[in-house]
Amino acid sequence: MEQTLKYLIVGAGGTGGGLGGFLARAGKDVTLIARGEHLARIRERGLSVTTVDETFSVDIPAYTAEEYEGRPDVVFVCVKGYSLSEAVPLLQRCADEHTAVIPLLNLYGTGRRLQEELLQTAVLDGCIYIASEIKAPGKILMSGRIFRVVFGLRRDASKPTVQRVLPVLEAAARDLSAAGILPVLSHQIETDALIKFSFVSPMAAICAAYDVFAAELQKPGSLRQLFVSLIGEMKALSRAMQVGLPDDIEAVNLKILDELSPTATASMHRDIRGGRQSEVDGLVYEVVRLGQRYQVDMPQYETVAKLLQERLGWQK
Repeated sequence: MEQTLKYLIVGAGGTGGGLGGFLARAGKDVTLIARGEHLARIRERGLSVTTVDETFSVDIPAYTAEEYEGRPDVVFVCVKGYSLSEAVPLLQRCADEHTAVIPLLNLYGTGRRLQEELLQTAVLDGCIYIASEIKAPGKILMSGRIFRVVFGLRRDASKPTVQRVLPVLEAAARDLSAAGILPVLSHQIETDALIKFSFVSPMAAICAAYDVFAAELQKPGSLRQLFVSLIGEMKALSRAMQVGLPDDIEAVNLKILDELSPTATASMHRDIRGGRQSEVDGLVYEVVRLGQRYQVDMPQYETVAKLLQERLGWQK
Protein backbone atom coordinates (compact mmCIF):
# COMPACT_ATOMS: atom_id res chain seq x y z
CA MET A 1 0.00 0.00 0.00
CA GLU A 2 1.35 3.42 -0.93
CA GLN A 3 2.06 5.78 1.94
CA THR A 4 -0.41 8.65 2.37
CA LEU A 5 1.46 11.77 3.33
CA LYS A 6 0.41 14.84 5.27
CA TYR A 7 2.02 18.05 3.94
CA LEU A 8 2.66 21.38 5.61
CA ILE A 9 3.75 24.34 3.49
CA VAL A 10 5.31 27.16 5.49
CA GLY A 11 4.83 30.33 3.46
CA ALA A 12 1.96 30.79 1.02
CA GLY A 13 3.56 33.24 -1.41
CA GLY A 14 4.28 32.57 -5.05
CA THR A 15 6.26 29.41 -4.31
CA GLY A 16 4.26 27.96 -1.43
CA GLY A 17 0.91 29.07 -2.79
CA GLY A 18 1.54 27.48 -6.16
CA LEU A 19 2.82 24.29 -4.58
CA GLY A 20 -0.10 24.07 -2.16
CA GLY A 21 -2.67 24.86 -4.82
CA PHE A 22 -1.50 22.10 -7.15
CA LEU A 23 -1.23 19.51 -4.36
CA ALA A 24 -4.66 20.40 -3.00
CA ARG A 25 -6.26 20.17 -6.44
CA ALA A 26 -4.81 16.66 -6.73
CA GLY A 27 -6.55 15.69 -3.49
CA LYS A 28 -3.46 15.60 -1.28
CA ASP A 29 -3.58 16.38 2.44
CA VAL A 30 -1.94 19.79 2.50
CA THR A 31 -2.05 22.73 4.91
CA LEU A 32 -0.71 26.25 4.44
CA ILE A 33 0.94 28.56 6.92
CA ALA A 34 0.13 32.15 5.93
CA ARG A 35 -0.56 35.50 7.53
CA GLY A 36 -2.33 38.82 7.17
CA GLU A 37 -4.91 39.56 4.52
CA HIS A 38 -3.61 36.74 2.33
CA LEU A 39 -4.50 34.24 5.06
CA ALA A 40 -7.90 35.87 5.61
CA ARG A 41 -8.82 35.62 1.92
CA ILE A 42 -7.71 31.98 1.69
CA ARG A 43 -9.92 31.14 4.65
CA GLU A 44 -12.90 33.07 3.27
CA ARG A 45 -12.76 32.17 -0.42
CA GLY A 46 -10.14 29.49 -0.87
CA LEU A 47 -6.89 29.86 -2.80
CA SER A 48 -7.05 30.97 -6.44
CA VAL A 49 -4.22 29.95 -8.78
CA THR A 50 -3.88 31.37 -12.28
CA THR A 51 -1.49 29.66 -14.70
CA VAL A 52 -0.77 30.44 -18.34
CA ASP A 53 -3.57 28.02 -19.27
CA GLU A 54 -6.26 28.28 -16.59
CA THR A 55 -7.52 29.60 -13.29
CA PHE A 56 -8.66 27.26 -10.55
CA SER A 57 -9.60 27.60 -6.88
CA VAL A 58 -9.16 25.16 -4.02
CA ASP A 59 -10.37 25.06 -0.46
CA ILE A 60 -7.24 24.51 1.61
CA PRO A 61 -6.70 24.63 5.37
CA ALA A 62 -4.64 27.67 6.33
CA TYR A 63 -3.31 28.76 9.72
CA THR A 64 -0.88 31.12 11.33
CA ALA A 65 2.31 29.52 12.62
CA GLU A 66 1.04 29.95 16.18
CA GLU A 67 -2.29 28.23 15.46
CA TYR A 68 -1.01 25.11 13.71
CA GLU A 69 -0.98 21.98 15.88
CA GLY A 70 -0.57 19.20 13.30
CA ARG A 71 2.16 16.63 12.82
CA PRO A 72 3.10 16.57 9.11
CA ASP A 73 5.15 13.96 7.26
CA VAL A 74 6.69 16.49 4.88
CA VAL A 75 7.26 20.21 5.43
CA PHE A 76 8.08 22.44 2.47
CA VAL A 77 9.64 25.67 3.77
CA CYS A 78 8.83 28.41 1.25
CA VAL A 79 9.58 31.63 3.13
CA LYS A 80 12.06 34.34 2.15
CA GLY A 81 15.54 33.91 3.58
CA TYR A 82 15.19 36.80 5.99
CA SER A 83 12.08 35.15 7.52
CA LEU A 84 13.62 31.72 8.02
CA SER A 85 14.40 32.26 11.70
CA GLU A 86 10.73 33.05 12.32
CA ALA A 87 9.79 29.59 11.05
CA VAL A 88 12.14 27.73 13.39
CA PRO A 89 9.84 27.64 16.47
CA LEU A 90 7.04 26.16 14.35
CA LEU A 91 9.36 23.52 12.88
CA GLN A 92 10.73 22.63 16.29
CA ARG A 93 7.18 22.14 17.53
CA CYS A 94 5.66 20.18 14.65
CA ALA A 95 8.57 18.17 13.23
CA ASP A 96 10.17 15.07 14.75
CA GLU A 97 12.43 12.23 13.66
CA HIS A 98 9.78 10.98 11.22
CA THR A 99 9.40 14.34 9.43
CA ALA A 100 11.19 15.40 6.26
CA VAL A 101 11.80 19.15 6.15
CA ILE A 102 12.55 20.47 2.65
CA PRO A 103 13.59 24.13 2.32
CA LEU A 104 12.75 25.61 -1.10
CA LEU A 105 14.38 29.00 -0.68
CA ASN A 106 16.35 31.03 -3.20
CA LEU A 107 19.40 30.88 -0.94
CA TYR A 108 22.09 28.21 -1.05
CA GLY A 109 22.91 25.97 1.91
CA THR A 110 19.70 26.64 3.83
CA GLY A 111 19.13 23.00 4.71
CA ARG A 112 22.48 22.57 6.39
CA ARG A 113 21.98 25.74 8.46
CA LEU A 114 18.44 24.77 9.40
CA GLN A 115 19.58 21.29 10.43
CA GLU A 116 21.53 22.89 13.30
CA GLU A 117 18.20 24.09 14.75
CA LEU A 118 16.38 20.77 14.20
CA LEU A 119 18.76 18.13 15.47
CA GLN A 120 16.18 15.31 15.67
CA THR A 121 14.66 15.96 12.23
CA ALA A 122 15.86 15.14 8.73
CA VAL A 123 16.39 18.49 7.01
CA LEU A 124 17.09 18.13 3.31
CA ASP A 125 18.23 20.62 0.69
CA GLY A 126 16.00 21.60 -2.19
CA CYS A 127 15.13 24.20 -4.78
CA ILE A 128 12.17 25.01 -6.97
CA TYR A 129 11.81 26.24 -10.52
CA ILE A 130 8.67 28.35 -10.79
CA ALA A 131 7.70 31.83 -11.99
CA SER A 132 4.99 32.79 -9.53
CA GLU A 133 3.87 35.59 -7.22
CA ILE A 134 0.98 36.80 -5.09
CA LYS A 135 -1.13 38.87 -7.47
CA ALA A 136 -3.62 39.86 -4.77
CA PRO A 137 -4.57 38.46 -1.35
CA GLY A 138 -5.70 34.87 -1.86
CA LYS A 139 -4.57 34.87 -5.51
CA ILE A 140 -1.43 33.31 -7.01
CA LEU A 141 -0.26 34.16 -10.52
CA MET A 142 2.07 31.72 -12.31
CA SER A 143 3.57 33.40 -15.37
CA GLY A 144 5.56 30.46 -16.74
CA ARG A 145 5.03 26.79 -17.51
CA ILE A 146 8.07 25.48 -15.67
CA PHE A 147 7.22 23.88 -12.32
CA ARG A 148 9.94 21.62 -10.98
CA VAL A 149 10.85 20.70 -7.39
CA VAL A 150 14.33 19.33 -6.74
CA PHE A 151 15.10 17.80 -3.34
CA GLY A 152 17.35 15.25 -1.72
CA LEU A 153 19.49 14.21 1.21
CA ARG A 154 22.98 15.65 1.44
CA ARG A 155 25.94 13.36 0.86
CA ASP A 156 26.80 13.30 4.59
CA ALA A 157 23.37 11.94 5.61
CA SER A 158 23.68 8.92 7.89
CA LYS A 159 22.57 5.50 6.71
CA PRO A 160 19.74 5.31 9.30
CA THR A 161 18.46 8.70 8.12
CA VAL A 162 18.49 7.57 4.50
CA GLN A 163 16.65 4.35 5.36
CA ARG A 164 14.06 6.21 7.41
CA VAL A 165 13.42 9.14 5.08
CA LEU A 166 13.88 7.75 1.57
CA PRO A 167 10.45 6.01 1.42
CA VAL A 168 8.82 9.30 2.42
CA LEU A 169 10.70 11.17 -0.29
CA GLU A 170 9.74 8.60 -2.91
CA ALA A 171 6.08 8.91 -1.90
CA ALA A 172 6.35 12.70 -2.04
CA ALA A 173 7.79 12.48 -5.54
CA ARG A 174 4.78 10.41 -6.62
CA ASP A 175 2.40 12.95 -5.09
CA LEU A 176 4.11 15.87 -6.81
CA SER A 177 3.98 14.09 -10.14
CA ALA A 178 0.28 13.30 -9.67
CA ALA A 179 -0.29 17.00 -8.99
CA GLY A 180 1.30 18.05 -12.28
CA ILE A 181 4.61 19.11 -10.73
CA LEU A 182 7.89 17.64 -12.00
CA PRO A 183 9.74 16.06 -9.04
CA VAL A 184 13.49 15.45 -9.07
CA LEU A 185 14.67 13.26 -6.20
CA SER A 186 18.32 14.20 -6.38
CA HIS A 187 21.33 12.13 -5.35
CA GLN A 188 23.60 15.16 -5.75
CA ILE A 189 21.49 17.87 -4.15
CA GLU A 190 24.40 20.13 -3.21
CA THR A 191 25.29 20.42 -6.90
CA ASP A 192 21.70 20.64 -8.13
CA ALA A 193 20.84 23.39 -5.64
CA LEU A 194 23.98 25.32 -6.59
CA ILE A 195 23.05 25.05 -10.28
CA LYS A 196 19.78 26.84 -9.51
CA PHE A 197 21.59 29.38 -7.33
CA SER A 198 24.12 30.06 -10.09
CA PHE A 199 21.29 31.49 -12.16
CA VAL A 200 19.20 33.19 -9.49
CA SER A 201 22.07 35.02 -7.78
CA PRO A 202 23.62 36.67 -10.88
CA MET A 203 20.18 37.50 -12.28
CA ALA A 204 19.04 39.08 -9.01
CA ALA A 205 22.32 40.92 -8.49
CA ILE A 206 22.34 42.58 -11.91
CA CYS A 207 18.63 43.38 -12.11
CA ALA A 208 18.69 44.98 -8.66
CA ALA A 209 22.02 46.79 -8.98
CA TYR A 210 21.18 48.32 -12.37
CA ASP A 211 17.38 48.38 -12.02
CA VAL A 212 16.80 46.44 -15.25
CA PHE A 213 14.66 43.57 -16.43
CA ALA A 214 15.51 40.44 -18.41
CA ALA A 215 15.37 42.27 -21.76
CA GLU A 216 18.57 44.16 -20.93
CA LEU A 217 20.43 40.91 -20.25
CA GLN A 218 19.02 39.14 -23.28
CA LYS A 219 20.62 41.50 -25.77
CA PRO A 220 24.37 41.68 -26.46
CA GLY A 221 26.16 44.18 -24.28
CA SER A 222 27.93 44.82 -21.00
CA LEU A 223 25.16 43.51 -18.74
CA ARG A 224 24.92 40.21 -20.59
CA GLN A 225 28.69 39.85 -20.34
CA LEU A 226 28.52 40.68 -16.64
CA PHE A 227 25.94 37.91 -16.21
CA VAL A 228 28.38 35.45 -17.79
CA SER A 229 31.25 36.75 -15.65
CA LEU A 230 29.31 36.35 -12.41
CA ILE A 231 28.47 32.76 -13.34
CA GLY A 232 32.15 32.14 -14.06
CA GLU A 233 33.11 33.43 -10.63
CA MET A 234 30.43 31.23 -9.09
CA LYS A 235 31.87 28.25 -10.95
CA ALA A 236 35.36 28.95 -9.55
CA LEU A 237 33.86 29.22 -6.07
CA SER A 238 32.01 25.93 -6.48
CA ARG A 239 35.24 24.11 -7.26
CA ALA A 240 36.88 25.53 -4.16
CA MET A 241 33.86 24.35 -2.18
CA GLN A 242 34.25 20.88 -3.72
CA VAL A 243 30.73 20.95 -5.08
CA GLY A 244 31.44 21.73 -8.70
CA LEU A 245 29.19 23.26 -11.33
CA PRO A 246 28.98 21.82 -14.87
CA ASP A 247 31.62 23.10 -17.28
CA ASP A 248 28.91 24.49 -19.56
CA ILE A 249 26.91 26.24 -16.83
CA GLU A 250 27.30 29.63 -18.54
CA ALA A 251 25.62 28.30 -21.68
CA VAL A 252 22.93 26.53 -19.64
CA ASN A 253 22.05 29.70 -17.76
CA LEU A 254 22.11 31.87 -20.88
CA LYS A 255 19.56 29.53 -22.44
CA ILE A 256 17.30 29.88 -19.38
CA LEU A 257 17.74 33.66 -19.48
CA ASP A 258 16.85 33.89 -23.16
CA GLU A 259 13.66 31.89 -22.64
CA LEU A 260 12.33 34.34 -20.04
CA SER A 261 9.77 36.99 -20.80
CA PRO A 262 11.59 40.29 -21.54
CA THR A 263 9.73 41.80 -18.57
CA ALA A 264 10.84 39.06 -16.15
CA THR A 265 13.02 39.88 -13.17
CA ALA A 266 14.11 38.39 -9.86
CA SER A 267 11.88 38.55 -6.80
CA MET A 268 14.69 40.37 -4.98
CA HIS A 269 14.52 43.14 -7.59
CA ARG A 270 10.72 43.35 -7.23
CA ASP A 271 11.06 43.61 -3.45
CA ILE A 272 13.64 46.38 -3.66
CA ARG A 273 11.57 48.32 -6.19
CA GLY A 274 8.59 47.97 -3.88
CA GLY A 275 10.52 49.27 -0.88
CA ARG A 276 10.29 45.91 0.89
CA GLN A 277 12.90 43.84 2.68
CA SER A 278 14.91 41.71 0.25
CA GLU A 279 17.18 38.68 0.16
CA VAL A 280 20.20 40.72 -0.94
CA ASP A 281 22.33 39.45 1.94
CA GLY A 282 21.90 35.77 1.06
CA LEU A 283 21.79 36.19 -2.72
CA VAL A 284 24.71 38.59 -3.18
CA TYR A 285 26.68 39.54 -0.06
CA GLU A 286 26.95 35.92 1.09
CA VAL A 287 28.58 34.98 -2.23
CA VAL A 288 31.27 37.61 -1.62
CA ARG A 289 31.79 36.28 1.90
CA LEU A 290 32.13 32.73 0.58
CA GLY A 291 34.73 33.93 -1.92
CA GLN A 292 36.73 35.42 0.93
CA ARG A 293 36.35 32.28 3.03
CA TYR A 294 37.52 29.97 0.24
CA GLN A 295 40.12 32.46 -1.07
CA VAL A 296 38.53 32.80 -4.51
CA ASP A 297 38.86 36.12 -6.33
CA MET A 298 35.41 37.48 -7.20
CA PRO A 299 35.98 41.02 -8.50
CA GLN A 300 32.71 41.26 -10.46
CA TYR A 301 30.61 40.09 -7.52
CA GLU A 302 32.42 42.56 -5.26
CA THR A 303 31.67 45.40 -7.69
CA VAL A 304 27.97 44.55 -7.91
CA ALA A 305 27.76 44.08 -4.13
CA LYS A 306 29.27 47.52 -3.61
CA LEU A 307 26.71 49.09 -5.97
CA LEU A 308 23.92 47.44 -4.03
CA GLN A 309 25.35 48.49 -0.68
CA GLU A 310 25.51 52.09 -1.87
CA ARG A 311 21.94 51.91 -3.12
CA LEU A 312 20.44 50.10 -0.15
CA GLY A 313 22.61 51.30 2.71
CA TRP A 314 23.73 47.82 3.82
CA GLN A 315 20.19 46.46 3.87
CA LYS A 316 20.11 42.86 5.05
